[in-house]
Amino acid sequence: MEAFLTSLSMVAVAEIGDKTQLLSFVLAARYRGQHWAIIAGILLATIGNHALAAFSGGWLAAQISPDILRWILGLSFLAFAAWALVPDTLDDEETAKFRRGAFVTTLIAFFFAEMGDKTQLATIALGAQYTSLLAVTMGTTLGMMVANVPAVLLGEKLAQRFTLNKMRFVAAALFAAFGLLILFKIDLGLGIAGL
Repeated sequence: MEAFLTSLSMVAVAEIGDKTQLLSFVLAARYRGQHWAIIAGILLATIGNHALAAFSGGWLAAQISPDILRWILGLSFLAFAAWALVPDTLDDEETAKFRRGAFVTTLIAFFFAEMGDKTQLATIALGAQYTSLLAVTMGTTLGMMVANVPAVLLGEKLAQRFTLNKMRFVAAALFAAFGLLILFKIDLGLGIAGL
């Protein structure tokens, strides 16, 4: 349950203002009235992408000693914290390439937009941190849905209510806290640093 809840909270916060959330806004504007097709595309793309990422993290954890892995994970989360402070942009060319209907466009665009994104890299790190890859995949996928479904359904109204600059600082603080907990082997009873 811990792997699920940690993955859920970390990705839900980190996704605010992220490139894939911006993609959700663009897709909702482009395919008005097709919200459920967009949401289904986001869900399937995220499951596929994050399952591969969690598996990669689990494989990586099996190849590296726990002390080296602790340093890699801790420093990675600190790097994610710095990355979270950089505003994401979405090049309209990324979505213009795919004109196959709302579901297929979302599925393809989301899967590829998530490649190398901070939430995918965080999923790799979480897969390395926790042995339950299914819980990590489910948590990160639900975190993506928590952040992106409102973006699809509420669009611009949501963007006006929440300032993305403030949410970037929250995401950065969360990543930094996880990084420091791992680096200094601090266990708050949550097992976060339990490498």
